[in-house]
Amino acid sequence: MTMELFERGRMFRAAGDPSGAARFLAEAAAVEPTNRAVLEELALAHFQSAALGRAETVARELVRLDPSDGYARLLLGRTLTRQGRDAEAAVELKLAAALGAA
Repeated sequence: MTMELFERGRMFRAAGDPSGAARFLAEAAAVEPTNRAVLEELALAHFQSAALGRAETVARELVRLDPSDGYARLLLGRTLTRQGRDAEAAVELKLAAALGAA
């Protein structure tokens, strides 16, 4: 079931409907709250639909699950930048670059 929700969410995001994608991906994340692939897609869907608080929450969870995940830190940094929180973003973006993600 989670894989079906995940694939449906990816399909909606690829079709340009990140809000629709987030609904499916949030369901998948509720079933598998530590599935990093699901959380990454969910964070991207929130980011693309300008649900920046939600994107930040999910990106922070990704970083919590794996502090060495450069892409999660990049996503968190970009989300913070988009919220105008440049000082916080700079830290995450530097870490992302050090981890080879930027």
